[in-house]
Amino acid sequence: MTKRLVLLAGNIGSGKTTLTGKIGERLGWKTAYESVSDNPYLPRFYADMKTWSFHLQVYFLGHRAQQYLDMWNSSDSVIVDRSIYEDAFIFARALNHMGNLDELEYQAYKRLFDLVIKSLPAPSLLVYLKAPVPVLMNRIQERARNMETGISSDYLTLLDSYYDDWMQNFELCPVLTLHTDDLDYVHKAQHLDLVVERIQDKLAGKEDLVF
Repeated sequence: MTKRLVLLAGNIGSGKTTLTGKIGERLGWKTAYESVSDNPYLPRFYADMKTWSFHLQVYFLGHRAQQYLDMWNSSDSVIVDRSIYEDAFIFARALNHMGNLDELEYQAYKRLFDLVIKSLPAPSLLVYLKAPVPVLMNRIQERARNMETGISSDYLTLLDSYYDDWMQNFELCPVLTLHTDDLDYVHKAQHLDLVVERIQDKLAGKEDLVF
């Protein structure tokens, strides 16, 4: 069986973490997640974004690059919750737009990012999870994570526009877009079956339908 490295991408609340676990369990793949609970910069970042944005982005870049290489070197197929590319094209861009990452820091970060990703092999597939902003807001409010209490619909809308820009120019690997507002792969086994089938078809080179 050919080894696969699949990345999940999508806005906050789109369902990445849940689907990562479900796919890993269903297909017997290794799973990899974001560094959140053990990230030393997140508490400082949320207390003072302007001071700690650059540090946080560099930390995430190093963490994700190491994680990516570790997963690539694994003998098993892997699915990863959030891609390294989103840090630069979505979140660092948003921090720069909001004034928390000044232009000098932003350009320095992008140069470092460009150097790092040149050393990374292309993934097998990017699965892009998309949902309307009101759905994302409802999910964020329902899960009630402390660090997400300040997230606004305006911020999610900004991120959503950056995701659209990024997707229009992403050519590193095949992309499967899933609209998750009508998908419930937690409680409905047939929905998970559909997602697994779409992923396997895309990896096999079959044409996909966006749903």
